[in-house]
Amino acid sequence: MGIDTRVGKLLEERGMSQAELARLVGISTQAIWKLVNGRSRSSTHLHKIARVLGTTPEYLSGETDDPSGSANPLIPHVQLDEDEVEIDSIDLAYGMGGTFLDTEDIEVEKAKFSRAWLRQFSHSPPEMLFSTQGAGDSMMPTIHDRDVVIVDRSQRALADNMGDKVWAIVFGGVGMFKRLRPMPDGTVKIMSDNQLIPHETASDGELFLVGRVVAKVSRL
Repeated sequence: MGIDTRVGKLLEERGMSQAELARLVGISTQAIWKLVNGRSRSSTHLHKIARVLGTTPEYLSGETDDPSGSANPLIPHVQLDEDEVEIDSIDLAYGMGGTFLDTEDIEVEKAKFSRAWLRQFSHSPPEMLFSTQGAGDSMMPTIHDRDVVIVDRSQRALADNMGDKVWAIVFGGVGMFKRLRPMPDGTVKIMSDNQLIPHETASDGELFLVGRVVAKVSRL
């Protein structure tokens, strides 16, 4: 089974399109298409592709038949409790008031959460979720400074019926948490819950949706 078959199989299992995978990895849709259709045998972004698909580069490249990677002696296998699941934890001071986001320099660790607790908010696979914390007061009182926030990367379509949900976004090269409202003229209103912070408006192509905020954990 080659990389084309393995990537295609995992895409089908995750219910993910080639375009969605390309956006999450940060490469072109054509690059993913070439992998799935056997036009390319590997990628310099293989580790990122594997991470998004919830597997390992060794599995995608055919070095192991274990998609979890536990058969690889170089990768330690950690036994989780039955109700525990690991998701990405990104420490980047993902600014609720706005901090610069360099996606190439993000350091990703793992954090354990209760599977049952996460499923109260999202039924997406763990590899599509990540936790982070913000810095600032623009989303107070909804999200306080240093609250831990859970973001669902599978939800990246801003529909009219979504209401004024809170999203992790990149706007003007700045990462932030904001409440979004699609407007009739095709623009998107970017709103802070702090009434002292003025709203902004994004036109087509100015706004990048990282994912929807589905839960938060307040620090005591």
